[in-house]
Amino acid sequence: MTPFTYRCTDCGREYAREQVRYLCPECGKRYRPGIPLVGVLEVVFDYEAICSTFKCEKPDWNLFCAVEPEFFPPMAVGNTPLVKVQRLGEGLGLPQLWVKNDGLNPSGSLKDRASFLVVAEAKRLGEKRVVTASTGNAASALAVVCASAGLEALIFVPEKAPKGKLVQMVVAGATVVPVQGTYDDAFRLSLEFTAQRGGLNRNTAYHPLTLEGKKTVGLEIWAQLGFQVPDAVIVSVGDGVILGGVHKAFVDLQRAGFIDRLPRLIGVQAEHSDAIHRYVQTGRYSDAPTPATRADSISVVCPSNAHGARKAVLDSHGLTLTVTDDEILDAQGSLARSTGIFTEPAGAAAMAGLLKLQKGPDRLPANARVVLLATGHGLKDIESPLTRIAIPAAVEPRMEALNL
Repeated sequence: MTPFTYRCTDCGREYAREQVRYLCPECGKRYRPGIPLVGVLEVVFDYEAICSTFKCEKPDWNLFCAVEPEFFPPMAVGNTPLVKVQRLGEGLGLPQLWVKNDGLNPSGSLKDRASFLVVAEAKRLGEKRVVTASTGNAASALAVVCASAGLEALIFVPEKAPKGKLVQMVVAGATVVPVQGTYDDAFRLSLEFTAQRGGLNRNTAYHPLTLEGKKTVGLEIWAQLGFQVPDAVIVSVGDGVILGGVHKAFVDLQRAGFIDRLPRLIGVQAEHSDAIHRYVQTGRYSDAPTPATRADSISVVCPSNAHGARKAVLDSHGLTLTVTDDEILDAQGSLARSTGIFTEPAGAAAMAGLLKLQKGPDRLPANARVVLLATGHGLKDIESPLTRIAIPAAVEPRMEALNL
């Protein structure tokens, strides 16, 4: 592990590791539930030390990590495949198209990366309980990582969270509290709980190590591309923390002197859960008041990392766009049929965005090296694809009964 400090992304104040836990003590005073987080902290490493020590021939990723390996939970998270999808890419005019399949993490989503690091921090601090609010994936991730580490997971979820994700949490031994209302209601209640009753709050962006955990997907992409920077990374966006995490990965690499440019970040939102997209487009923030979408993992009224996500897009000279639920479900099927990768609707939103992008004036050039981030496994939510497909009826076990 490399020495680091926490820096406020609003005021620039820096804090020693043990001085802070969640938001900037000064800017965080302005935060209230119902608005995007202010005073979000970023980890700032000793980049000269990383530069002098890190070797691509034998990469030590712990140099980019904010928790000592001795506290890591006994679970293999990350190192998911980066697959070159030649047939799909050629059909889109992108022969250098890759899919980072993070649905192959232990709980089936990228969110394992953040939970892994926050649970490691809980072990370092001697906390026995980790608390979060989630639409499902972050909660499932916390449940399984806490189970591996022997810690208690307390999870607040919207009452309409997909059953598959709820089952995963309960089977892993988490205490699950369905909340009448939205993800934003669950988020607020989880903050109140930890403020009054303790435990470490894992809420996305509220705890700075969630960004650090999610950045590992960007570090892996860089390494798996032969230590080359992709030209663009396509990311589905809900609260904006995965987008922020990917950005932080390449910012860290740039600060350490290993790369000289950032990849363009292309954020894709569901059309009714579009607060970050509108913020990027107009420079003015407003909630998405009715964020109904089949892609439950990106359904958010008030994205916690709205400010950080907008900055990531602008800093990388990227863009955002929105897609409909029909486009998401069509893209889910297209991705599965052309690559064999079955991703949940939230992950398929990125695919839908790429399909839409390549039909418009902002299409990516044919020589671009493009990475599509598939954030969760399709088995997380089988109800959505069942609105588009039918399971065949059984036939008698006779050749004559086959209509093939």
